[in-house]
Amino acid sequence: MRDTASAAPATARFHATGRVDVAVLIVTYGSAAQLEPLIASLRAEAAELSLRVVVGDNSPDGETLRVARRHADVIAVATGGNLGYAGGLNVAAEHAGDAEAHLILNPDARVHRGAVRALLDALRTHPRAGAVVPRLVDADGNTSASLFHEPRLLGALGDAVLGPLWPGRPRVLTGRVTDPRAYDRPGLVDWATGAALLVSAEVAARVGEWDERFFLYSEETDYLRRIRASGYEVRYEPVATVTHTQGGSGWSPMLDALLAVNRVRYARKHAPRVAWAYRAVGLLAAALRAPRDARQRTVLGYLRDERRWGDLPAATWRGDGTPVASIVIPACNEASVIARTLWELATPAALGSLDVIVVCNGCSDDTAARARAFPGVRVVELPEGSKPAALNAGRRLAVADTIVFLDADIALPAAAIPGLVRALRSPGTLAGRPPFEYDTRGAGPLVRSYYRARSRMPATSGALWGAGVYALTREGAERVGPMPRITADDLYVDARLAPQEKARPPVPPVPVRVPRTGRSLLRTLVRVRRGPAQLGLDTGRATLAALVRTVTGPASGWDALVYAAFALAARRRAAAPTTGGWERDDSTRAVVAT
Repeated sequence: MRDTASAAPATARFHATGRVDVAVLIVTYGSAAQLEPLIASLRAEAAELSLRVVVGDNSPDGETLRVARRHADVIAVATGGNLGYAGGLNVAAEHAGDAEAHLILNPDARVHRGAVRALLDALRTHPRAGAVVPRLVDADGNTSASLFHEPRLLGALGDAVLGPLWPGRPRVLTGRVTDPRAYDRPGLVDWATGAALLVSAEVAARVGEWDERFFLYSEETDYLRRIRASGYEVRYEPVATVTHTQGGSGWSPMLDALLAVNRVRYARKHAPRVAWAYRAVGLLAAALRAPRDARQRTVLGYLRDERRWGDLPAATWRGDGTPVASIVIPACNEASVIARTLWELATPAALGSLDVIVVCNGCSDDTAARARAFPGVRVVELPEGSKPAALNAGRRLAVADTIVFLDADIALPAAAIPGLVRALRSPGTLAGRPPFEYDTRGAGPLVRSYYRARSRMPATSGALWGAGVYALTREGAERVGPMPRITADDLYVDARLAPQEKARPPVPPVPVRVPRTGRSLLRTLVRVRRGPAQLGLDTGRATLAALVRTVTGPASGWDALVYAAFALAARRRAAAPTTGGWERDDSTRAVVAT
């Protein structure tokens, strides 16, 4: 293979400030040995184009950053943990500055002379081009099969059953572009390996951040799909060549399992009605190969048991010791769940990267003692069992500019916080919340039907309420004002702010444990129903209209019917006089955290 950087002029420099043609974004993890050759290859390109090079480092040590910082004209940024590829790119992109395009590169890539120019020319030549991908070659110069079709069930089934038995099978039976001729001519593609791709900065701003729910794998599939969904094209330019050794992330049975699981997660995001079928195809593929391949036996085990997905590699965040957010947790007799909630925040709290405040309001159990066992957690005890009073007290004590209000039974992933804080730094944004996923494991069939219907309703994903967590900037908190004596604080905050003032960044989701029994669900819905009533809101007609639109067949019709039955029963009970008790779901608090 020819030396891709031999002609780099000694004076070719990168530009840390000002307008540039291309901002190069590199996410690293233990990449000290790989970074120097990549930077050298980029200096050759800097002789013809103005480049800004940003390294977002996920490494647990400082060696990769030390290598990057040997170059005074390279912007090297610690991400604060291992945020994964998507999270690292989002951090790096904050430092891209004024650029025409963003070039995403793996640290084990080597750019051939003229490749960046060829990519940029293709972007400029085609008005609808949102992204351009190069030809990838291996260390021996052989073209890699790096282009793919949008995931389809039949293609996934063909790859699962036929695999290497029929490498030349037609497009409909594979997810990969296998025709060698397709790699010799420019054209449109659905998506490509994310090791090297150029994205228009304007399109990147429209599409938004990379989805951090995909720690590794499927993040480029999702991002390029979103580019196409925005009306832009993804183009392939074979004149641009990049060597990719494919050793940057390593490989292990756990990464194999993560690859398979993230395909299911991708299907749940973009094709939720048939996501079960994608999982079944993944199980079939692993089962066919498991007798001869121990790694596929690992994949099979994880696809079978979703409870194990939390053990797969995932984003971790520690921060740098400066509080980026204050977390206010009202807790009234939450001894059974408070440790579970604080465990997710324990490391950044102990390091001082989070300001965590647990406000025990009217507790008669040992919630306060359990919370004090966590280093870095402040505990305040109030005699009154009032959630609004607890929220107001915590808000007054918060020291960070971003204040996150978190229910005591909600396990907010620490890795979701950096992206949430970034989103609230956008001009005009006053509030936000992470995405959430209903955890229906262990729930009865009627409860699962209810939450399937609820998940299909757009308002569930678009509002601040529903996740048990929301965040406000200082300005947003002033706009909302002190919390009045109401039940639904999240609904109150949501109603006080305009839609354009709210953000829902693509960060790791919050798991929301749902009631396990129909009786527990009804108790919860009665309390939830009283929230809108206190605010003078009647969402019945809008909810009914949205519910009807979710019906597309017998299965979704049954789910909608179950939803309607629970909603009507809750409305009737909510209209009755209260006994003064707190209608809390105790079915998800059965396991005592230690």
